[in-house]
Amino acid sequence: MADYVGAVDQGTTSTRFMIFDHGGNEVARHQLEHQQILPQAGWVEHNPTEIWERTRAVIETAMRTAGLHASDLAALGITNQRETAVVWDRRTGRPYYNAIVWQDTRTDRIASALDREGKGEVIRRKAGLPPATYFSGGKIQWILENVPGVREAAERGDAIFGNTDTWLLWNLTGGVDGGVHVTDPTNASRTMLMNLETLDWDDELLSFFGVPRQMLPEIRPSSNPDLYGVTRAGGPLGGEVPLAGDLGDQQAATVGQVCFEPGTAKNTYGTGNFLLLNTGTELVRSQHGLLTTVCYQFGSAKPVYALEGSIAVTGSAVQWLRDQLGIISGASQSEALARQVEDNGGVYFVPAFSGLFAPYWRSDARGAIVGLSRYNTNAHLARATLESICYQTKDVVGAMEQDSGVVLDVLRVDGGVTANELCMQMQADILGVPVSRPVVAETTALGAAYAAGLAVGFWKSTDDLKRNWHEDRRWEPTWSDEQRERGYAGWRKAVQRTLDWVDVD
Repeated sequence: MADYVGAVDQGTTSTRFMIFDHGGNEVARHQLEHQQILPQAGWVEHNPTEIWERTRAVIETAMRTAGLHASDLAALGITNQRETAVVWDRRTGRPYYNAIVWQDTRTDRIASALDREGKGEVIRRKAGLPPATYFSGGKIQWILENVPGVREAAERGDAIFGNTDTWLLWNLTGGVDGGVHVTDPTNASRTMLMNLETLDWDDELLSFFGVPRQMLPEIRPSSNPDLYGVTRAGGPLGGEVPLAGDLGDQQAATVGQVCFEPGTAKNTYGTGNFLLLNTGTELVRSQHGLLTTVCYQFGSAKPVYALEGSIAVTGSAVQWLRDQLGIISGASQSEALARQVEDNGGVYFVPAFSGLFAPYWRSDARGAIVGLSRYNTNAHLARATLESICYQTKDVVGAMEQDSGVVLDVLRVDGGVTANELCMQMQADILGVPVSRPVVAETTALGAAYAAGLAVGFWKSTDDLKRNWHEDRRWEPTWSDEQRERGYAGWRKAVQRTLDWVDVD
């Protein structure tokens, strides 16, 4: 009998493969980074072939290290960086262009034109999203318009699209030799092309972007008892394993945090921050700059929806301190450096490298460090960087409370930045509510495993999953209301300084 479930977590900066037991405990993992390709200001790309090669490598290494075989896995789930668009040739398996990453801003003219032409409100109503560079639809349009031969190939049915989940599912199930072209509603809901009520591609939305329907994958449930397919015996697992779970990374983390009741919320701290609030089977349309999105769909059950606050740059701001400024040698050093000072010394850092996402949605914004004096040191900048992660989260929490009427009594957190205990204490102080980290902090991969395992009966119900959740650490607020208000007022002033920096047609 198979005792484990595997999960591929294909993220913005790396790909990992993790193996979990029935208790939701990590058994093995392997992780590899991939190249960040930056052809010009505002452009961010990945090599899809490199991502597939990294995926093969992490699966093979983790399985070998754990001494496991394909027969030991009951199922395999996939979770992925959402919105990152890949277009490839179904006959050859070769991408026509690099993957255009969710952070990329080259489609700003496409997004602003949609609003000018009155199409923005239709997209908001049908897809739950504002026209923005963030989402996949404009990226597909850009490839169709700018890469020679792709539109003709798309109309012939040869050029096909997917976010990275679809790209990996296609390759894992055989690629040019019968690979399945599928996705799930959580990924499809990030394209500006899917109708949230029908969970199907919408012809009117497709017409806005000039995307032929035959390019698009079939949408199947996030936890799929009918399976997406099975891995090929010649693939990285060396045998057939049911592919039964597929969730965009933030929805996967919501499942991994067992936020199954309406009103429960989690915040994932990765390259960016993503706060999701479960709204149940009700579509809640945001009036305060949040996204309405699919949280998950398990089998034939009704879809569960969420409000989401998406923040573009949080953990990657710490990487910027390391890679571009060179003031730290590793992400963990940011905590030690920031602890050298008691406060930010009046410095605020708004890392609007790709504009501002929720709740502002301002593609004209750019990063700014404000409040500097001769007194300030690199320690103040490190502290301001950590605070920027927390203040951006406060912006989103405030919008979420206005939209939903739900006042958080605790924030469940996960992701790499949660290892920074100073940052988590700051988060509790700035929000004024406790912050709770689970024992298994890699809830994104765990959520993908849960979706796959539920589909094949490895776990019988979500009650099994709730029993697996355990708290590792809790941070209580220590700031006074006056400190909190004063700090947030400074942040809001700093945000204003970032606006209207770039002219957007």
